[in-house]
Amino acid sequence: MKFYVISDTHGKTDKALEVYNRLHSIDLIIHLGDMERDARKISENTGKTVISVKGNNEFVSSLKNFHILETEYGNLFLTHGHMQGVKRDLQKLVYRTQELGCKAALFGHTHMPLFAEADGIYLLNPGSLTYPPPGTSASYAVVNTSESEFSASIVYY
Repeated sequence: MKFYVISDTHGKTDKALEVYNRLHSIDLIIHLGDMERDARKISENTGKTVISVKGNNEFVSSLKNFHILETEYGNLFLTHGHMQGVKRDLQKLVYRTQELGCKAALFGHTHMPLFAEADGIYLLNPGSLTYPPPGTSASYAVVNTSESEFSASIVYY
């Protein structure tokens, strides 16, 4: 399967939609928080299913704090990351991912892109298309899964 992964759009979906229109063969869009209405808007404009989770700026939201996505590779833990303290370190995120029996964690919150591996768990943060930190570029991720592989690319806008 092929996933388009974004996070931290904060009410601005223009770049996310522009990028989607350039991508090919996307099976699913994953929005890792900070703004539920953005995920709905992206789904309405693309006709694709968008799986989204609650971010730290979602004061009134019907979304859950995390979602476990079943793939042919194995389960993926989707979260915004604020509940796991990802701005401090990633250890709680790794522990929670293992606890839930997942093989990868996809998260946002820091606005900083990351693709790494820790204790056998893949960690992916797509960064932010809307508000990258000073001195960095806007980014998103593309994930491919198969029965034997999890691969991801951070793509800069």
